[in-house]
Amino acid sequence: MLASLTRLQRYYLYYTGIFFGFIFFLAVLERAGMPPRWVGYAFLVFTVSMYALIGVFSRTTDVSEYYVAGRRVPAFFNGMATGADWMSAASFMGLAGTLYLQGFQGLAYVIGWTGGFVLVALLLAPYLRRFGQYTIPDFLCARYGGNAIRLIAVFAAILASFVYVVAQIYGVGVITSRFVSLQFEVGVFVGLAGILVCSFLGGMRAVTWTQVAQYLILIVAYITPVAILSWNVTGVPVPQAVYGKVLAEVTELEKKLFNSPEEIAVRALYADRADLYAQKIMQLPHSLIQERERLSIEINALKASDAQMRDIVALERQRRELPPDPAQAREQWEKDMYLALDRSKPPTPHAEPFPGETAAERNAQRINFLALIFCLTVGTAALPHVLMRYYTTPTVAQARQSVFWSLLFITALYVTAPAYAVFAKFEVLSHLAGIPIAKLPGWVAAWSKVGLVSIEDINFDGILQFAELSLNPDVIVLATPEIAGMPYVVSGLVAAGGLAAALSTADGLLLTITSALSHDVYYRVFRPQSSTQFRLVIAKSLLLLVAVLAATVAAQKPGTILSMVAWAFSIAGAALFPALVLGIFWARATRAGAIAGMVVGLLLTLYYILRLEFGGYSWLGFADGTLDPWFHLKSTSAGVFGIVAGFVTNVVVSLLTRQSPQTAEFLACIREPGEGR
Repeated sequence: MLASLTRLQRYYLYYTGIFFGFIFFLAVLERAGMPPRWVGYAFLVFTVSMYALIGVFSRTTDVSEYYVAGRRVPAFFNGMATGADWMSAASFMGLAGTLYLQGFQGLAYVIGWTGGFVLVALLLAPYLRRFGQYTIPDFLCARYGGNAIRLIAVFAAILASFVYVVAQIYGVGVITSRFVSLQFEVGVFVGLAGILVCSFLGGMRAVTWTQVAQYLILIVAYITPVAILSWNVTGVPVPQAVYGKVLAEVTELEKKLFNSPEEIAVRALYADRADLYAQKIMQLPHSLIQERERLSIEINALKASDAQMRDIVALERQRRELPPDPAQAREQWEKDMYLALDRSKPPTPHAEPFPGETAAERNAQRINFLALIFCLTVGTAALPHVLMRYYTTPTVAQARQSVFWSLLFITALYVTAPAYAVFAKFEVLSHLAGIPIAKLPGWVAAWSKVGLVSIEDINFDGILQFAELSLNPDVIVLATPEIAGMPYVVSGLVAAGGLAAALSTADGLLLTITSALSHDVYYRVFRPQSSTQFRLVIAKSLLLLVAVLAATVAAQKPGTILSMVAWAFSIAGAALFPALVLGIFWARATRAGAIAGMVVGLLLTLYYILRLEFGGYSWLGFADGTLDPWFHLKSTSAGVFGIVAGFVTNVVVSLLTRQSPQTAEFLACIREPGEGR
């Protein structure tokens, strides 16, 4: 049987066998008493070493190999590499967590991302492969002409990819800080080293073969714990087939728990806290002075009564952490008020489609659900690091086939994510809510140190109510093995899978950014006469620079993984999708129309994200930095406005301007004989 396989297939079969053997070996060592921390170190060192080994053996000094892997990647392996490139930390860590918190609403990510690959197969992949260059800006420049559109495309590609790569490096920091006990900021840069060893020496060639290896690890790591959990709960190790039954049990647990007197009382305390913060905000600046005086009086009283030092230290810390001025106090207290207000509301039942107390609230949820699907679908079909993968196949036919394999490999994870969320919620509702806080399992304290789990006994009864538990969505997949009491080797396996997902996508994104800078800007615009060797030196230098910059931003923890990724999809969709699709299928599209559409779509999307998510532009002189959502849409759906505006602007301006002279030749190049011009 082995003799009938290609050499490449045999290599990856051996690699898979070695990986399973390594897991079994660690399981034996754990049973023999190996400390959990060393299990985490072993997974980190083994997997990163394997990636580095592939990167070293795939090193190249050939430009075609560096940018497009020599166009020699078979469809099956390109599909697997695309799957790893695509299944980022957002898919691996954030998707199941979002489904855990939002229930039905989280399915927008599954539908949108899957639908995006259908658009790629129908509208873009074959035409990109026939074109046969290196980057998306190359494609747009050849279609419309001029360096202006190339530079705009470069800016959009870099911006979308940079936001996306920050999310991946943030995910690496979360994993390393928990499983190898590194400080988050240190873990970010340790992960950065793993990213660089995969892509620095061999570019797309090294990234492709590393991503195939990473896909094998991440899919095993994703499915294993939920399959074990499914077996423990239902007796069937196929969670995708039986999680509907568990969902019915979750619904019954929610009805019983959410309406209990204890939960209602806790939510009322959070409502009182929100009212208190609202009063403090209204009474600024006097309330800040009064709060500082109150804490000082309490501290002096405790000192005079010979109270325990820990109580005095806690109050002194509260006084020290008070905002220094009324402006910062307003910002902090508003944040705390909204957090308390959210926790005062009854949780949304997992299976309820569009929750809300009024018809208006339910309509807003429905609008956001559909808008997010639209943005993710279009954004998927415009992400440069995904589209670049279809330059690497030998033929156009294999480009189409690789889209099929990509979708198949990605579906394996996406049909598992809803089951993950349901089984994790079942475990939390069954075995965590309602137990004494003094008897909480060790994983709660461990993840609390990372900042992704928080417990607050607001009613001081010593019992954990569901409303007193806060789980960051990024923790659900990583913590599920510990929540279910599985051996730590399973937790280490999941961490290795999350690391593989983050590293694989980060490699592809960094390569996209540096290709845009070195190939599209440096070589195509400024130094077309530069040598091949020097172009690769520039590319590798920029790769290092961008990677360090992204790690620095990720260390600031700018947001949850999934929200950052959703912004990247909106940016890519608004800036690139209209120009790409109209450039292929509408011969009348002009250079001026494409430029205008890209600029309008990109600026409108950025405007909406920044005004809604980050409080506006007071630094530009705006009197009021706030913005009410348009049509109740969240910032994750900002691309709706930019994509529509980009299409309309492109069409209108194209009709008013002269057609680009190279259009007919370009369309003849990318279309098969007999296709409409």
